[in-house]
Amino acid sequence: MNMFSLMSGKKCAAVMMLMLVMVLSACTGNGVVEENGGNNSATTEAPESGKTAQMEASAAPKSDKLVVYTAGPAGMAAGIKEGFEAATGIKVEQFDGTTGKVLARLEAEKGNPVADVVILASWPSGLSLKEQGMTQSYVGAANADRLYETWVDGDKHLFGYSASALGMTYNTKLVDNPPVDWSDLAKPEWKDAVNIPDPSLSGSALDFISGYLNERGDAGWELFQSLKDNGVALAGANKEALNPVVTGAKSAVMAGVDYMAYSAIAKGEPIGIAYPASGTVINPRPAMILKDAKNVENAKLFIDYLLSDEAQKLVAEAYLLPGRSDIEAHADRVGVKDIKLLQYDWNWMTEQGEAITDKFLTMFK
Repeated sequence: MNMFSLMSGKKCAAVMMLMLVMVLSACTGNGVVEENGGNNSATTEAPESGKTAQMEASAAPKSDKLVVYTAGPAGMAAGIKEGFEAATGIKVEQFDGTTGKVLARLEAEKGNPVADVVILASWPSGLSLKEQGMTQSYVGAANADRLYETWVDGDKHLFGYSASALGMTYNTKLVDNPPVDWSDLAKPEWKDAVNIPDPSLSGSALDFISGYLNERGDAGWELFQSLKDNGVALAGANKEALNPVVTGAKSAVMAGVDYMAYSAIAKGEPIGIAYPASGTVINPRPAMILKDAKNVENAKLFIDYLLSDEAQKLVAEAYLLPGRSDIEAHADRVGVKDIKLLQYDWNWMTEQGEAITDKFLTMFK
């Protein structure tokens, strides 16, 4: 081999080396190497923690704000708000009101939606929002598979994170013989002594009324007419209906939410509660992400928190029924399996809700 051939070989090798360097540089420029750490040694030694940090960064919320409209109860809602803020660092702007007030606010804001998450005390009211196209699905909600089967809709729009049952709440100082069934409250001994929440203000009261009519048909209206004839009074939302019973101004509330009764008992109030022998309604309280939510990722984190062990224990402490079937209800209250239910269909109740409310209010006002 002559000197010229040797030099030519060296030149070729140099050119090939230069081309290799250029290719590697180009790879670094488009991020292939940097994605794994920025250099060759990092590619082979990339720690697992680095991958986790990247995943967390990609899943991080785009804002530090969330707007929640909730139908209480106030103490539990405040505890959930505080727990979520502490866990995520996201600031919650919260409006507390009855189901009726929350729905009225949503209606008033239709032209300029504000809320990200809405929580109601009525499952049919939540279904109605879904049917109006106001909610969106969250298929990946954590622990949704642990909810009672009928407390989450098939499209994953409504998450029944808690529930209450409707019963007959009475003042133990005034009542020696508690009522056994709904019809007892139409008897002479209960004349002018009973309240019932207004179904236009209390979603849970509407759920009982529509659930009862769903099972009994038009004949069910006979009960409500007999109650009206016996002086049963329409008395605002749930709290307004219960307060006169606590003070002794009235003897009982028909279709009162049971968690309020248990809370009053825990405070030493002279209150008892009876579940009717013919059956009642257990009302899941749906949490939903609105279609027009501005903070969707934060809203998903909030749904996840509602279904977490921590939040479900807050639900139990408030004497509500936890939405997850693997979380025990408070020891001082009746659990899901021990409450007899009426036979009702949520879809029928949703469709008939407005007409039933109108007829009921016409009857009682």
